[in-house]
Amino acid sequence: MGKYCLIFFFLIGFAKLQAQVSNDSIIDLKYLEDQLYLSVTYSILNNKPATISQNGFSGGFSMGFIKDIPLNEQRNVGLAIGAGYAYNVYVQNLKISRNNQTTLFELAEEYKTNRLGINAIEMPIEFRWRTSTPEKYSFWRVYGGVKIAYLVAAKTKFLDPEVQITTKNIPEINKIQYGVILAAGYSNWNLYFYYGLSPLFKNAEFNEKDLDIKDINIGLKFYIM
Repeated sequence: MGKYCLIFFFLIGFAKLQAQVSNDSIIDLKYLEDQLYLSVTYSILNNKPATISQNGFSGGFSMGFIKDIPLNEQRNVGLAIGAGYAYNVYVQNLKISRNNQTTLFELAEEYKTNRLGINAIEMPIEFRWRTSTPEKYSFWRVYGGVKIAYLVAAKTKFLDPEVQITTKNIPEINKIQYGVILAAGYSNWNLYFYYGLSPLFKNAEFNEKDLDIKDINIGLKFYIM
């Protein structure tokens, strides 16, 4: 959690400095906006089995570059395509372990720590509307679209009073993720929402039923430059 706070405050300071520099610059009628982004979010497991619950803080962040492509002369309507890195951690009671090349999905009981961490390369695609002008650097924005991600690594950590289990290379992780995104706000502050449409796992069962858990992220997203 500490590293998220450091990133958050660094971004705010950098964004304010960038805005001050921009205000002193020559007006550019072919300006571009919001080409660097960072989000800090709370992760929610959607469509999980009734006995699975989240506990502790399940959070994440993402950062990257996104190309602004204005579609009109005013440059306040456009598209954007980007690439970035994302990390999400899920603190819950679904124990994932490997035994004889078989992945076990079980209910964790009497444990100290149980978490799943996922690293991903993401590609957001946005349709953009904003109230920006060449002279205005604080403006309203509504950006909606889709996000596609490729999960490059996943690791679970389970700790109880007797044993610690770390599991990597989980075959059931669904490496291709996609969902809809929405960011809306003013100046540096934007509410952010991601609704996953693809399951986190494939060919996975829990209590003899298919595991169809999806991801929801709610938080703040910051755009600069």
